[in-house]
Amino acid sequence: MKFVIVGYGRVGTRTARVLDEEGHDVVVIERDPERADRATEDGFQAIKGDGGDETVLRQAGLDTADAVGGLTGDLNTNFAACTVAKKHGARTVLRIDEDFREEVYQEYAEDVDEVIYPERLGAAGAKTALLGGDFNVIADLTEKLQVSVFPIRHGSPAVGKRIGELDLPESGRIYAHGREDDPMTIPLPGTTLEEGDRVAVVVETEAVADVRSALLPAEA
Repeated sequence: MKFVIVGYGRVGTRTARVLDEEGHDVVVIERDPERADRATEDGFQAIKGDGGDETVLRQAGLDTADAVGGLTGDLNTNFAACTVAKKHGARTVLRIDEDFREEVYQEYAEDVDEVIYPERLGAAGAKTALLGGDFNVIADLTEKLQVSVFPIRHGSPAVGKRIGELDLPESGRIYAHGREDDPMTIPLPGTTLEEGDRVAVVVETEAVADVRSALLPAEA
């Protein structure tokens, strides 16, 4: 698959590397010359320019991209990139750095495929680790959202299904996936779940039971 990553800062760098490690075609757009040069040194095709500019996005191969991630620290740039990408039929992921606020989410969520909050997810992961790495622990993200890591066990209705095929509640999003004891990474919609896998899900508190039904065996 082909991905265009707008922004080669902390989040963009990690995302690009993970996708590259999994064998995908990644093109980076970065307006900062030093960061763009670093992306080139890391082995990526790097386009120097404004990721919110359609001309720059097309130069990066937007017309053949499967997805575009607006991952800079500038919300306006991220949203502009996603808006253009959406018109070209690409899947869009928008990074928001601010603490979750309902009005921020509502303003952007309907116009993109996914909204991510790196700081919130990082804090949730740290809390889980501090609690002993118990993947059954549910960490609070906000008053309305929670994150939990579910093991895919024998008898789970999710075994053999692709991530994009899972019957999750509307608010449920899988943000990480791992094979047995391997590190968890960003999943793709086409990733097929197997026994022993783990998936990290962010979902509204009231829908956690529905996620359990979709991922855990009936007897669990």
